[in-house]
Amino acid sequence: MVGPVVLGIDFGGTKTALAVAGVDGVRLGSVRVETRAEEGAAAGFARAVAAGRRLLGEAAPGRPLAAVGVATIGIPGPEGVALAPNIPGWSDLALERLLRQAFEGAEIRLATDVKAAARMEAESGALAGCDPAIYLNLGTGLAVCVIAGGAVLGGFNGASGEIGYNLREVADVGRPLDARVPLEDVVSGKALLAEAAPYLSDGEGAGQVFARAADDPRLARAVDGFLGELSYHLVNLTIAIDPRRIAVGGGMVRSWPALHGRLRQALDAAVPYPPELVPAAYPYDAPLLGALALGLEAARESRENVPRAAQRSAH
Repeated sequence: MVGPVVLGIDFGGTKTALAVAGVDGVRLGSVRVETRAEEGAAAGFARAVAAGRRLLGEAAPGRPLAAVGVATIGIPGPEGVALAPNIPGWSDLALERLLRQAFEGAEIRLATDVKAAARMEAESGALAGCDPAIYLNLGTGLAVCVIAGGAVLGGFNGASGEIGYNLREVADVGRPLDARVPLEDVVSGKALLAEAAPYLSDGEGAGQVFARAADDPRLARAVDGFLGELSYHLVNLTIAIDPRRIAVGGGMVRSWPALHGRLRQALDAAVPYPPELVPAAYPYDAPLLGALALGLEAARESRENVPRAAQRSAH
């Protein structure tokens, strides 16, 4: 046994990524498992816990687990996870309590996945030293984060940046969510694949949609609609925030040339002071890195509190 470790878990809509690191931050091992949203929240959570325990046994045998840092879709709260429709039942999962039961004795820290990713980009990635800045995540879902004063803006309810719920037209004003089509239903990796599905082969993803759009007018229409509506909302947000830089992360960054051209053109045409537009420094694993950072922070604070508690008890 060398010393304690931390476990990072990134619960995503299509996959769950896990990593183990020492309290010095050195990564010891990692693994990914399918979320399998169609099987429901309980099954996905159990699969992740089992993967975490296996990873701890293989990468850090016999070493105590000091903390678990978690990035999750949705807004984690005491009794559930709000705004998480991609996994049936996830909203009813008391994630923190279940994690404390699964990893007894470890400190537990949770954050929304996109906010965990934005924190990494702000601290050591593409948005370091940029204030204000916008982090745009294009993955299974859609969300942004605003960095101001060196910190990620959380919002009163922790839901800042959930633009997937944006209105799409004037006629949407006054309509409840179930009576309109929210932005994420047309601008997200999931939405693009649903639109292009009739023209794709089994196993093809968003990358193939962009790659084949030049030769297939049906896919070109899907991509054009996607980028047009994304540009519309990003331009309006950029005018409101006046950021120095926008960084784009998430799985769709694999198609950066196609994304960059349309977004750059839209920003330059409409924004009074067009910001820099760059791919994220950690485009694919920033939420997992953010989860590890949460775990390391919790482990460090726990170690610092032990001597203080011991001093108080001595008096």
